[in-house]
Amino acid sequence: MNYDVCIIGLGYVGLTLATALADVGFTVIGVEKRPDVVEMTNRGVPHFSENGLEELLTYVIDQGRMSAVEGLTRSDSSNVYVITVGTPLDGDGNARLDFIEAATRQVAENMQDGALVLLRSTVKIGTARNVVAPILQKSGKKFELAMCPERTLEGKALDELRNLPQIIGADDESTRERAAHFFYKLTHTAVQVDSLEAAEIIKLIDNTYRDVQFAFANEVARLCEAFDVNALEVINGGKLGYPRTNVASPGLVGGPCLEKDPHILRQSAKDKGVDLGITGAARNVNESQPAETVGFICEEFKRRNGDATPEIAILGMAFKGIPATDDLRGSMSFHVLNALRLHHKDANIRIFDPVADKASLSHAAPNCAVFETIDEAIRGADIAIVANNHPMLGERRPSQLIRQMNEGAFIYDYWNHFSNLRMHQLGDFYFAVGNLRKTR
Repeated sequence: MNYDVCIIGLGYVGLTLATALADVGFTVIGVEKRPDVVEMTNRGVPHFSENGLEELLTYVIDQGRMSAVEGLTRSDSSNVYVITVGTPLDGDGNARLDFIEAATRQVAENMQDGALVLLRSTVKIGTARNVVAPILQKSGKKFELAMCPERTLEGKALDELRNLPQIIGADDESTRERAAHFFYKLTHTAVQVDSLEAAEIIKLIDNTYRDVQFAFANEVARLCEAFDVNALEVINGGKLGYPRTNVASPGLVGGPCLEKDPHILRQSAKDKGVDLGITGAARNVNESQPAETVGFICEEFKRRNGDATPEIAILGMAFKGIPATDDLRGSMSFHVLNALRLHHKDANIRIFDPVADKASLSHAAPNCAVFETIDEAIRGADIAIVANNHPMLGERRPSQLIRQMNEGAFIYDYWNHFSNLRMHQLGDFYFAVGNLRKTR
């Protein structure tokens, strides 16, 4: 069968794109090596949480405009191939390309002359030209190659696929125009750049810029803690009515993009003899935060309880809570958990997340007790750690939570959910990033 579009990889990027394309009228075949994901997709069930996705996926599957397979056959052909597979870091912190290579070989084996191949994965600069293109060329077939990076926000992907400008990079105008014409059925705006590398860089710069912004916010928090000042008061007070300052709020910085994209950018620059000092320093600040803050948490527990073994509840395990997601990839909550284990290897650690299911949490943290409600998680705990910014975690005041915890217990909040409250309303049992002042 001939399909309008073939998506290689039905992870977060691939499945949302495939569903959106099918919704605007394309016939789409998605290729995914995980059989459980293929089976779920064909039943109209996403394998992750994303606002509006299940309803739309069910609709396009029922309409016969989308299907998923574990691999392409000779009878499966397409006019457009989109590579969306992941590029995780290896043990040495280098971006892995084996998924990209395997996906490209599958395209090369099955594409017909004149196919348009779009690389959408986040890659090291030069990957499209030096890795993807040579594999396609070995097929002996004619093709057009463009780099069109994904830039959607988890929790808003379906909306942003229709509204964000699409970046299109290719070496020749005809390829760029063809790729732009393809995306115009999805969105009204396409930004064309003159090379594959320019498009690759745009994606890496977008996420690295955010990482640097958050790192500066975390440095402000460090500074304010040293001077016994509330960082949120400094940040919010300084930018109110003053357009030239817009410091972000401090907190844990990770996730599937920010955890790795700055590293990929630095590796790319290093290959050309360029050291991106600010990029490296920012990532170091954000990666160091869990260990530094856990140091304070453990010191405070020892001050209150001596050498006792703590009962610890970590609330919020997904990498973010706004927009809500169940994505545990790159979540700094697990770095916090690991740092706690280094200090207290025998600690009893309970975990809760407002969105992620119990099975996923149990798999990701096998030595922790998983709870389905906040109340269950904190009851009888010595320490409650608020580790992401899901609104549910800030619905009840700390004074309400602490009543269910042990005598002498305290709360540490990475996201300043209660920054609107005055210190006297928080008591001496509440601490937050950038706000370690005590009222005793």
